[in-house]
Amino acid sequence: MPDRPEFQIYPESPQTKGKIEKNGEERLKQKRTALMLAMLLMISALGGCSGQKALNKYQVTLLDYFDTVTSITGYAEDENAFTQMTSEIREELEAYDRLYDIYHEYPGMVNLCTINSHPGETWTVDQRVIDLLLFAREADEFSGHRTSAMLGSLLQIWHEAREEATQNPDRARLPAEESLREAKTHTGFDLLEIDPENRTVRITDPEARLDVGALAKGYAVQRIAEKLPESVLISAGGNVAATGPKPDGSDWIIGIQNPDGEGYLRKVALKKGAVVTSGDYQRYYLVDGKAYHHIIDPETLFPSEKWRAVTVVCMDSGTADALSTSLFLMEREEGQKLLERFQAEAMWIGKDGTEYFSPGFRKLIKD
Repeated sequence: MPDRPEFQIYPESPQTKGKIEKNGEERLKQKRTALMLAMLLMISALGGCSGQKALNKYQVTLLDYFDTVTSITGYAEDENAFTQMTSEIREELEAYDRLYDIYHEYPGMVNLCTINSHPGETWTVDQRVIDLLLFAREADEFSGHRTSAMLGSLLQIWHEAREEATQNPDRARLPAEESLREAKTHTGFDLLEIDPENRTVRITDPEARLDVGALAKGYAVQRIAEKLPESVLISAGGNVAATGPKPDGSDWIIGIQNPDGEGYLRKVALKKGAVVTSGDYQRYYLVDGKAYHHIIDPETLFPSEKWRAVTVVCMDSGTADALSTSLFLMEREEGQKLLERFQAEAMWIGKDGTEYFSPGFRKLIKD
């Protein structure tokens, strides 16, 4: 195994995605550009056994899906075979990205933005939207309503304040607590009607909104990974999913970023499954010198102050995505019980930098 990790994992957009100031035309232009980029095709021979064809290692980097950088690494006999696979992955990533986009609509498509923009109306949607929302409802339940796709009205207020501060730091402000309390009254899965049989969705409260940033990226990566051969690794921001070990049977080595500096804090070895991190140090803004990150506790209505970061390892990328946010909002004892339900492992980083591990996590650490 190499001493350095193949990928460094860091939290990116676990609660909100997109930049609200982009208009649809600009986003479409960026996506067309991304589709043309087959970047960083790196080849290194992997010797096979006698009589077997050697496989080559390839990597391609894609831009602008789920507002992050996505890297795909895999092994193939030649570049054409790898390019064919990554072309299919790009198409699926774009489809999921558009369907789950809460900020932009696209011609001929009913997506989450469409549903948000027309509360009260019943929409017939793609099966992939139904599947995501059903999963989101499960996550809402197992997280004790902390990680909920129906927190959009609350998260939107924080998103707008963060965007304003990013553009005009001198005008950085905290949202008014009165507006946050009012927004909280328009949250909850009881405000979303899902009819799986007829594939219809309706938001019943005119002020309620969907926000699937806590789980959509991981869910989409999992659905794509399930269709891929072994020995493929997808890294999408803070989500890493491996379809199986490398062709020689060895592990992928994933680096977990140090919240307080450059490099990685730990390395974990993974043959198959997912590694996902949620943290307070990637998307935030400053008000009077204090950082306010994007993972909002629906109880306090403010960014959670329990942890610096939580990394989850389990077999399913969507579940890992939802769990990492959920554990970030929980005390460790409650989080450990949730991990056991899904046979998952986790590492918590406290506000003082102290590391805590679930019982099985230490076995995954690569020294």
